[in-house]
Amino acid sequence: MSVASRSAFEPVVIPPVELAGDLLTPPYPKGLVIFAHGSGSSRFSPRNREAAEGLVAAGMAALLFDLLTEAEARDRARVFDIDLLTRRLVQAVDWAGGRPDLRALPIGLFGASTGAAAALRAAAERPEAVSAVVSRGGRPDLAGAALERVRAPTLLIVGGDDEPVLVWNHDAARRIAGPVETAVIPGATHLFEEPGALQAVIRMAVAWFDKRLQGSG
Repeated sequence: MSVASRSAFEPVVIPPVELAGDLLTPPYPKGLVIFAHGSGSSRFSPRNREAAEGLVAAGMAALLFDLLTEAEARDRARVFDIDLLTRRLVQAVDWAGGRPDLRALPIGLFGASTGAAAALRAAAERPEAVSAVVSRGGRPDLAGAALERVRAPTLLIVGGDDEPVLVWNHDAARRIAGPVETAVIPGATHLFEEPGALQAVIRMAVAWFDKRLQGSG
């Protein structure tokens, strides 16, 4: 029986705004990766869920949750409110830190699109809690001045044909204070829909988190 097939699935609610989430936990997890989806998406993002399955198979727990309530998600201004998305992600980090079965696990943040900006800002706000960050087709430029306070090792994964996002990622990499690498997937566009592109993203993310999240479980 595979690790993935033995993992636990638990619907959760993250207070105080009561954000719905799904927690996937393998036996003896070495770390926890919290996902921050992009604009117009949710915890049901098929790309994030595929990535979560890859992380769980590698021995890491994964938390997918909605950064916005249903009412908020219908407001386009909220969808692009990086300050609000950051507060919600910090809320999830703090929630994990207060839960007995998760508090010992180092935390990684996996952001996509606008969620990547929120992940980087959250890493800057919780430097003691966040051990690593991965951005998938992200907008790290939207993190603004917080980039200069990010100490967590950061991997920026971007498609080679995803202009101008590619330029924004290279520019952001020069501003991030901590260790940073930019991985460009040739021929890939923003959603990594090309054959093998998303699988390459997942392999890179799993390797990045596997090296940097070493829990006590």
